[in-house]
Amino acid sequence: MARSGRIQYFKDLIAWQKSRQLSLLVYQRSGTGHFSKDYVLRDQIRKAAISITSNIAEGFERYSPKEFQQYLSIARGSAAEVRSQIQIAEALGYITRIQAQEIINLCNEIGRILAGLRKSLERK
Repeated sequence: MARSGRIQYFKDLIAWQKSRQLSLLVYQRSGTGHFSKDYVLRDQIRKAAISITSNIAEGFERYSPKEFQQYLSIARGSAAEVRSQIQIAEALGYITRIQAQEIINLCNEIGRILAGLRKSLERK
């Protein structure tokens, strides 16, 4: 972060840091047992999780706040996608309720952070 308080790198955004944490958690949970053998669900949830960090980074590097807002919206949609897919994984018995809830809670937190960041860009 710069001295002026302005963030210079996407990796300094809390939303990106939390999304990275989520991606690692999704990879861990989907890499064992029956989950690891359900290639469609495993690959889809991994892509959705990575999409969050990727869209935050890409939007941050764009030239306008409007574009960044659009990418934040896409990232928030990907967080919802992860929530939906993790509930399917739980229903199939691939992960426990506690494991699913950990991911859902993190997705919800990321969604709130992204919404707040998007609102702050609207005010500028």
